[in-house]
This record gives sequence, C-alpha cells and structure tokens, in this order.
Amino acid sequence: MVGFKTIARTALAVPACFAFLMGCGESQNVSDGVSLPRQETLYLSGQQWGTPTSFNPLAESWMATWPVGGRFNLMYEPLITYNTLNGALEPLLGTLVPELSNNDSVVIDLNPAARWSDGKPVNSEDVKYIFTKGSVSTVEQIAAIHVDTLYEASADSASPKKMIGERLSFMVAKDKRNNPLSVMDLLQAIRIVPSHVFAELEKQNKGDLAEVKKLMLDKNPLDGKAPVVSGPYNLDSYSSTKIILKRRDDYWGNAALHEGKLPAPKYIVHPIYKSNEHSTIAMREGNLDASMSFIPRIERKAISGIHTWYDQAPYFVPGAMPMLFINTTKEPLNNKIFRRALATAIDYVAIKQFAVSKYTADIRSGLIMPTSLEGEYINEEDVEKYGVKLNLRGADKINTVKKMIEEAGFKSIFNKDGSLSHMETKDGKKLPTLFITCPAGWTDWEAIVTIAVEGMRAAGIDVREGFVDGGQYWPAMGTGNFDLVMHKPSADVSPSLPWSRFNEVMGVARDWQPIGAWAGTNIGRYNKPGSPEYRPEVDSLLNLIPLMTDSEQKKEAYRTLNRVFMEDQPAIPLAYLPEQFYEFSDRVWTNWPTEKNPYAPPQLPWIASGIKILWNLQLKK
Repeated sequence: MVGFKTIARTALAVPACFAFLMGCGESQNVSDGVSLPRQETLYLSGQQWGTPTSFNPLAESWMATWPVGGRFNLMYEPLITYNTLNGALEPLLGTLVPELSNNDSVVIDLNPAARWSDGKPVNSEDVKYIFTKGSVSTVEQIAAIHVDTLYEASADSASPKKMIGERLSFMVAKDKRNNPLSVMDLLQAIRIVPSHVFAELEKQNKGDLAEVKKLMLDKNPLDGKAPVVSGPYNLDSYSSTKIILKRRDDYWGNAALHEGKLPAPKYIVHPIYKSNEHSTIAMREGNLDASMSFIPRIERKAISGIHTWYDQAPYFVPGAMPMLFINTTKEPLNNKIFRRALATAIDYVAIKQFAVSKYTADIRSGLIMPTSLEGEYINEEDVEKYGVKLNLRGADKINTVKKMIEEAGFKSIFNKDGSLSHMETKDGKKLPTLFITCPAGWTDWEAIVTIAVEGMRAAGIDVREGFVDGGQYWPAMGTGNFDLVMHKPSADVSPSLPWSRFNEVMGVARDWQPIGAWAGTNIGRYNKPGSPEYRPEVDSLLNLIPLMTDSEQKKEAYRTLNRVFMEDQPAIPLAYLPEQFYEFSDRVWTNWPTEKNPYAPPQLPWIASGIKILWNLQLKK
C-alpha cells in the first residue's frame, strides 16, 4: 500500500539530528577530508539535506539516510525495479515470472548470481527477513511467502539433482487487501537485507529487534568493516557536509547484468547543501553533476551546461501530482460545492508560468495524469461534463466562484476598499479563516500556495498561507489537523498507478480514521462510512480494480471512479510535475539519458531503473 511511510521518505529535509536514537557523528574513513579525483567522481544531490542519522536499512524510512532510504539501489537492492518510461518490471536480485503470477500470487525467481559483499549468496531467508521484520508492514498485502527450490534438469534420475535457484511466491492477502498491484509495489520498493548479519545482531541484542533498528550501521558491527551490501557501491565515509560512496569492483551485477562492465564513476558523492539555491550554484559552476532539486527557469541554465530530459517545456517527464488535500470534516470544507469553488478560483496558468517555471502541462480536472502510462483511462466527455472549469480567467472566474459560494450556502463580506474581510453562513455566523498548510522553505510549493491564496481571496474565499516547519507539517497531515494541506500523493511512480493515487486520496472504509488518529491514506477524511455522503461505489471500485484483467472493464471502472472524484472534489490537483527533478550537467560526465537517448528513465542514477546510467556515463573529451 502506498501510504504515509512512502510520503515521508520524500521529505526534502530532516531538520534535526536524532542523536538520542542514532548517535549522529562524523566518520573517520580514508576518504573523509581527502580531495577525490574529479574524473573518477560523480557528484549528485537533492535527497539528503541534513546530517546523516542512520544507514540502517531496517530504520523507519524517514530516519534512513541516503542512499539507504527510499528506492535507492546503490547499497541495498530490491528484487525487481520499475521502469517509469515503459512500465516494465526489470530484473535485479530477482526476475518476475509473469506466466505464473496471477490474482493469487506474484512469483519471483531469485537471481542465482546475486551475492552479498561478504561473498554469501542472496537467498530466500534474506527476502523473508526484510518482509517480516522491516520497517514497512507487509501483512496487509502478503499472506505468506512460499519458497520452491529449482533444480537443473537431468536425464539421469539416479544422479543427485543440482540446485540452480529459488522461486518465491508472494501470496496475496485476500482477507485484507486482495491486491496483486500493491504486492508488486512492495517487490520493487523494499530493499533486501543480509539475514545472516541481522540475525546475529538480534542475537547480540538478546532478540530485541527495536535495539537493532537503532544501530547506525555505517559499519558492520560484527567485524567493524564496511556494511554487508548487495549493490554496486558501499559507504566509504560521511560527515555533516557530504556522503561518499566507493565502487565495489566485485559487484555481482557487473557480470550478471552489465556484460562485465564496471560503473564509470569510482566514487559517488552526495554534498549536503542548505538549500535549493546552493545546489543550483554548484550545478552552474560544474561542481555538481546531477540534481533532483527544483531549479527555476531551467531554460536559462543551458549555457552553463545544465540540461533536462526535454529540450523544451515542460522539460521534465510528469510523474507526480501535487495537490491541496481538503479536510472534508470541517465547515465549509464539508460542502462539495464549496470545494469545487476552491478548485475553480485558482489561477493554474500563473502556477504553471511563475511557480513551477512551466514544468507542467496544462492541468485538467480529475485524478488521472495524461501520460502514456495512464492517459488511456481519461474520458474526455466526463472531464467536460463533471469537471470544474479550470481555464476561466478574470471576471468570468471571479463571478463563477461567487455564484458557487452562494449556492453552497455561504457569503463573502468585503471591506469598503474592496478587500476581503471574512466569510459567513447565510444566517450570519462568521467562519474562521482557512489556512493552507505547507512546508516552509519548499520554494516551489510556497509559490504555488501563494498563487492559490491570491485567486481564492480575489473571489471571496477567506484563506491564508500557513507555512510551517517539518516538525509541524508531517504530524498535522497525518492526524488531520489542517484545513487544506499541500501534499504530493503516490510519491513514487509504481506499477499500481493510477489506482494507488485514487486509493491514497479517496481511501476505503476500513482505512478511514477520525481527526486526531493517524491516517496513512485519505488524509482528508473523505467518504466517512455511515455518513449521508458515503459513496459505496468508491470502496467497491478500489477493491475490484487491482483484480481486473479485462482492459475495457478496467477503463470503465476508472471512468466511474474519476467521475466521483470530479463531482465531490476531495482534493485539488495543481500541476503535473516530475516524480523527481532530473537535471544534469555535461561539463564532466556525458551520455546522460534524454528524450533523444532514452536508454534509462529520467531519474538520478541511484533510483530504481535509473541506476543503469552509471554503466553508461562517459567522461567528456
């Protein structure tokens, strides 16, 4: 299930050092403080914004430091990876067996060549360990993991059979989720760990897994050497200003997956900058090779050697849909006509031009993104009939919103100078000012919220910006302590989209939580079970879509679900932004993937299928 843990790992910063749990500090490894050879070193940024807190793959995702948390394949690897360009599930530690996978189970063959850095093979015990003891709960998706041993075929029945691998069947938990899509999401998201290391650490800590999760794991506690990993790089050193990884020339995948080639960079360094601005300066000066930070007006940076996937707007491949989640339990936000008025009031053209530097196509009504992977589920007639009008301008927009506010049963009170004073119900009860909660310092999001507020206030909606630090933002979002909140659902492009986005925004009855209780999905508390507004078709479709194999049936189901979203407007999509900002410099390294050279997705070379970039980079001549 894509939920709040997925959301949390997309945070741009962890503002404090969690010394009370992890013991922050600086390493003393050989490369720390040593100047690395520029033509052997790849500098990447955009994920780590504070002092490293933990390199423990069992730690909560919000606690784990780059490159351990998230979909990062440099040290620890998943079974398969998802290619966001074509929707393919590509092999890594394992290979999907589609002919054996169905609504009952998803089948993976482990790669017999896969090895840990201590030489031990990656096996089924490693997989079962992380799926049962990792920070992400899998019990709602997976009922059991069945293991079969594969043997080499032999004509001589009397000869001993030679083991050639293991086959894992991930059994769908039908009594809970009944969802093979969420299972595949897990298989490409969860990084496998060496069970032989962690079982011993548990033993040393008297079976207390919670204590094991607190370990920093910048070294292997069993021998004081580098961590035991399966990936192509390992941790070399770290400090408050950078993290340094060093290439593993004995990486199993060089021979098994890359025809014996080594990754081009010997070192990968993640500088820890204080802001997007510092990252941009480093890119412009050639001190940074790639970044996933927001860089405004990217078209002006080409002269400095900074490039993106597309040469022209929107420059990036869309993969994320930042939006305003609406607390549907609060007056007047519990009125769907008022929620539709909010959506109509926003100046989406201004957001596109000024807030996100034209990095988005024109926004459309609905919760389906118009991409090659999702676009087939959009019904144009429904968008026109049920969607709010997002292209209104000037007086037409303001007058339309005012009529919707009146229809919803509210009125706007203006001062003598024409500025908005407040809002009231029809019987004169003053409504409190609404606030849009947004992380402070996320400059593109702050700009979006500012433009949204301007449009709403101009049309008579009493709303203000609420920029807060991360320590306020995440708890407020999870517990429902907000009016509207800026958030990006389904942070990772995964096999389950667009289903996972609908599920995260609209939820199902069994996941609905009251205000004050933690919600991983449906943070706006939409579609309360038992309420007069409850729509059972939402529950039904969210449960059925993952099981559908007929393409036309699935299209019709998404059509119905999208129509309900447009009618009820529980959230307001604002732009189609990239899953991550993919910017690169060709001043030192060349042969980055682009629209014209699409050998890998537009991802930083630590994420999912983007890691194949490392074997294709070339030094500039």
